[in-house]
Amino acid sequence: MQQAMPPVVHIPLLRRGRPYRSLDTVCTPHYRTGHPFVEISQANVGLIRRDLLDQEMPRALLAGFTTRELFAMCARAADLFAASALPLGDTTQSPEDYVRQVSATTGLPHVMVRRNMHKIRTVLAEMETVVNGLTRNLDLRVLDTGHAEGLSYFPRGESLGVVLPSNSPGVHSLWAPAFALKTPLVLKPGAAEPWTPYRIIQALIHAGAPPEAFGYYPADHAGAAEILRRCGRGMVFGDVSSTRPWQGDPRIEVHGPGYSKIAIGEDCAAEWELYLDVMVSSILENSGRSCINASGVWAPPSHAAEIAEALAARLAAVVPRDEADEQAQIAPFANRALAERISQTIDGELDGESARDVTASYRDGPRLATFQGCAYLLPTIVLCDSPAHPLANREFLFPFASVVPVSQDALPRALGPSLVVTAITHDRKLIARLLASPDVGRLNLGAIPTQRISWDQPHEGNLFDHLYARRAFQREDSGTESPAQAESLPHKR
Repeated sequence: MQQAMPPVVHIPLLRRGRPYRSLDTVCTPHYRTGHPFVEISQANVGLIRRDLLDQEMPRALLAGFTTRELFAMCARAADLFAASALPLGDTTQSPEDYVRQVSATTGLPHVMVRRNMHKIRTVLAEMETVVNGLTRNLDLRVLDTGHAEGLSYFPRGESLGVVLPSNSPGVHSLWAPAFALKTPLVLKPGAAEPWTPYRIIQALIHAGAPPEAFGYYPADHAGAAEILRRCGRGMVFGDVSSTRPWQGDPRIEVHGPGYSKIAIGEDCAAEWELYLDVMVSSILENSGRSCINASGVWAPPSHAAEIAEALAARLAAVVPRDEADEQAQIAPFANRALAERISQTIDGELDGESARDVTASYRDGPRLATFQGCAYLLPTIVLCDSPAHPLANREFLFPFASVVPVSQDALPRALGPSLVVTAITHDRKLIARLLASPDVGRLNLGAIPTQRISWDQPHEGNLFDHLYARRAFQREDSGTESPAQAESLPHKR
């Protein structure tokens, strides 16, 4: 007797925070079975345009709360998100339901979903610390009254539109602070990861947030573009091709590939074995799906080859495991064709001399593996002969890293734009050059894994600066001009 398939969950739109079932839907399949797993209502361009005609009302509702009240809501939402059953369309979703559902459509093992869940909970629970980091400990009365201590800020737009990815739930911690910064959110979720933004919204609403502050609009590319055009400020996540149209738009904060790296100075190169665990975790954590995973290890030519061999030996031991296995370290590809294309792209650049797949001699079988009927790309370490090689500065959606020989004098110029650089060195001149480099987004000095985040500092860009601008400000009754007021005034030049 054939086993009955479980009912397909339906996720509605959220229009001003209220569920709306659209006639237009898409189905996202289970990554392993290929059977329809979740039906998602779709928003067309006309509906999005109509809903975004009035963006002042939601902002006015948030403006009615103090930042302290919003922090308290976030703290309550943190516990709801991590531990409570919350609405999901016509049904409810428990925390374990959430873990299984995210895993079912993204392929992430349960243990990785839980880690990402904890990451989001931490950001919500510690929202005051996060916002203080974003604002550089600004007196937050500025957000409540428009001014404080001679400073004044104003919102750059009425709302924040966010086009989200499907690679990992942890990325949603980046837009969540906008709520505490009194900015309504208009979210377009990724097709394979609709769960997390919906659950965060429900947690905030049940913690006391006004539903009108949230829009949730699954949509096609045209719908996503409409959100970014209509909202005063925007964020977009994606690969080079999907983010390229927004690169020159100052309203849009672009989160593309990270090209994060570990750079080893000549003074620490001889003791590279002390840092092997840091290199491995930077490459492997979260199945290499994050933009803050290391996609390169740049080391002096004298030690690059032996570092590559050691990394290959360690990573070749990583194998596919069941989604519920707590020891799982890599995730499958829901789209086998994508895994095949990535593997072919890498192979197309290998010639055994200028670039060599070092892991090939340590693992059993090819890079593209099959387990439980699913496609996996096994961790791959490629040794390049120079920074100029096409694979020296590439990023893929699995644990991949190039080991690149580079002289210390060429750093950091040779690194190119890098979201995170972990610099293992005590050399003051090299540190000074890294600190001065505009291409280094986040700098870790010492043996700090690239994926370790300090939430009291911006991860990429600065959401507060993106949402608010400072104005010159003075008051007639303020007496003598304070230094802060004087600094805020425009000067003749």
